[in-house]
This record gives sequence, C-alpha cells and structure tokens, in this order.
Amino acid sequence: MPSNTGTKVWQAADARHHVHPFTDVAALAAKGARVIVRAEGVWIEDSEGRRILDGMAGLWCVNVGYGNRELADAGYQALRELPYYNAFFQTTNPYAAELSAKLAEITPPGLERVLFANSGSEANDSIIKLTRYYWNLQGRPQKKIMIGRNYGYHGVTLGAASLSGLTHLHPQFDLPLPGFVHVEAPYWYGEGGDLSPQEFGLKAARSLEAKILELGAENVAAFIGEPIQGAGGVIIPPESYWPEIGRICAEHDVLLIADEVICGFGRTGHWFGSNGFGIRPDFMTLAKGLSSGYMPISAVMLGPRVGDAIANANEELVHGFTYSGHPVACAVALKNIEVLQRDKLVERAGRETGPYLQAGLATLSDHPLVGEVRGMGMIGAVELVADKAARRHFAPELGVGTICRDHCFAHDLIMRAIRDIMVVSPPLTITRAEIDELIRRARICLDLTARDLSIPLK
Repeated sequence: MPSNTGTKVWQAADARHHVHPFTDVAALAAKGARVIVRAEGVWIEDSEGRRILDGMAGLWCVNVGYGNRELADAGYQALRELPYYNAFFQTTNPYAAELSAKLAEITPPGLERVLFANSGSEANDSIIKLTRYYWNLQGRPQKKIMIGRNYGYHGVTLGAASLSGLTHLHPQFDLPLPGFVHVEAPYWYGEGGDLSPQEFGLKAARSLEAKILELGAENVAAFIGEPIQGAGGVIIPPESYWPEIGRICAEHDVLLIADEVICGFGRTGHWFGSNGFGIRPDFMTLAKGLSSGYMPISAVMLGPRVGDAIANANEELVHGFTYSGHPVACAVALKNIEVLQRDKLVERAGRETGPYLQAGLATLSDHPLVGEVRGMGMIGAVELVADKAARRHFAPELGVGTICRDHCFAHDLIMRAIRDIMVVSPPLTITRAEIDELIRRARICLDLTARDLSIPLK
C-alpha cells in the first residue's frame, strides 16, 4: 500500500490528478472518491474500515474471488523469472505458449489460434482489423460494414465504441465511425410488446437479416454480439434468437463474433456463453474472467476460417501490442484457469450457487418496484418499473436506478444501476450465506427507494 496513508490525503491526490473512467470528474472531486484498500473473497474494504459486499465482482471480472494466494504467487514467480519480454522478435515465452494451448482446449471446438491483448476494448478493436484483413485476403475488400446491436457494449476505443450500441458512448467523440451500424436487441421485457419471448427472439434476429439485405450482403463483413448483453442491462435472449442469428450469418456469408468478455469463464454457469446458447463463432473475445481481473489481459480466439487464412497468408501481420502475451499476465491467467477447473467453480455456478442466486433474486419479484427478475448462472438483473402490468418504465429524469444504487452504497452493497435495472454479478466463489445477505440488503435498498418515490409497500 502507498506510504502516504490516510483517506483525506488519498482523496486530495485523486481529485487533483486522477481522471476516472465514466465519471463526472468535477462532481467526484467535490465529493471525494471512496478509497478501497483491501479485499478478500466477495468483500472489499475501504480506508475507513467499512466492509462492503461486492455484488459485481469488480467489473464482472473477479470470478475466483479476491485475495486468491495462488494467483498472487503465480504472478510473483513469473515476475522473478521473466518480468517482461515481447512477442515481436520471433520469440515467445512459456506462459504465453501454454496459455494459448489451454485456451484452445477449453473454448468451443475450432477456436485453435489466439492473439493476446490487454483489455476487451483492445481485443474487439483487433477483431475489426482482423475482419478487414480477412476479407481483403479473400479478394472481397468491399465487405467492410460491421453490425452490432442496440444496447451492445464492446469497449471504448474508437472502433470498439463504434461497435457498441450504447448511444451515450458516442456524442462526446463524434461516433460511431463510418461503416458501423446497429440492429434490434433481443430485449423482450423492454421492447417485446405483445409478442411471446420466442416470437420476439425471431423478430430481433431477423432485424439483422433485414439490415444485411438493405446494405447488401456483399458489403457486410461481420456481426458481433454478447451471448448475454451485460452492460446493456443483462439482456438474456429468448431461446429462438441465437440459432436464427447463426443461420442468417451463414446464409449471407457474414462472420459471427461472440464477445465473451463478460460471459466467459463461468459467469453464465457454462465455461462460455457460447456453450449455453449453441453459438459457433468465427471470433471470440476474452478478457475479465480470463485472469479474474488480477492482471490486465485479453485474447482474440480465431476460428478455422479466419485463423487458417491469416496463418497461411505468407506475409507479416502488422498488428500487436507491447504487452501482447505478457509473461506475468499469462502466468496469472493460467493459474486462474487451473483454479476454476480444479475447484469446479464453473460447474458450481451452473448447478449450485447460480440456481441459488437466481432463486434468491426471484424472491424480489413481489416488490412493488420490480417488473422483472432475470438471470443465468452468476449474473442477474432486477428491472425497476413504474407499472408492472403495463411493463412501463419510470421517466429517465427521475434516476430511479441511481437512487437505488446510492442506497446500496450506503448499505455496503455493490449493485450496478444500468438505467433502472439493478445488476448483480458476484464472484463465483460466493457462498449461500453471502447470497442470502446480498438479497437481504438488496430488499432493504428497494424498500428505501420506494419510500423516496412515495410508493407504498404491500
């Protein structure tokens, strides 16, 4: 821990020098940032000694929980043996080589090659370039348009933010760039109207086909989607959705990209969201749970169609990063996967704690604010509405989600507010007793939010 101890000292330095992501900088400087100093299991602790239940696993990423000594020791050993070397000069390192083989083993069949980066944003930006390169190699350079979805989130670099369909990411930076378009999301609760979930799933998928036909399949390079849309509000597609997306991409010769940054490494109760939904992607994006957030690392998995074309191009691939395949990050990721496998954390999330979490969240359905509870594995959402029967949301200017989030902060619980959707994504190591405590605190915060809105509790 830094030597200049003391909350006020840290807050003053932070306010003066640290530009936070996704933050009103002036407002935070006036308030003072919360200073987190240690963490263990599913709990984080601030500099004032408050112990906080982290229902978001950091940013959807601390899958093996905080304070795992094995991951720390793996990183320390790698730091001592090989703190850094690059992968540019026809070299590799044991950790990168072994992690490449391990990822090829555990990802869905056909994803045999991997390009390493440092974040999900970098990985998705890399996919944009590799997609363009692939179609150039095929002699079809006109296939350049990338299609994403409304509410999709794929990162914040110029390219990745353009792929994203969260419109608030765009105006400050004059985005999206040309060549990026978006189609309907499979958000049945918010946009399904009178259709059944399965009918709406097909309708949402076919909005992709309509867009491809509008633009011309000869111009469309790829479609990208998260198996479950995380930062868009934990949008879980109906069963009819992904099979139809697969058909459409195959029929119109469009590459299919599965962004598994949030869904990967057990979050959905499967190793990857693609396993649960039967997705067969040409590219897969990995990050977050790849190292449980202990080290910055991401990866692009390449399927045979793209991977073979690039591997046999007989020319230099002019792309990569200083820290691609960083030995310390790869060592930690290898140990992380070992822990997930040995302790059967993915299976536990799918068969035990995941169902227990979903059952606990479902008990909140009787609350007057709650319109829908949805989830899968160790990811869940509680959607707050003004009218349950009509599925009518609150006016955005009321900031109901933010009100609830602030009550969560005050009651030492981290739940994320996405619009008026309260989201949880705890470490896979969370116990049943800790899930009970999460649900107990969540209900208190819902009650307080209802009080602030003058909505009577039944």
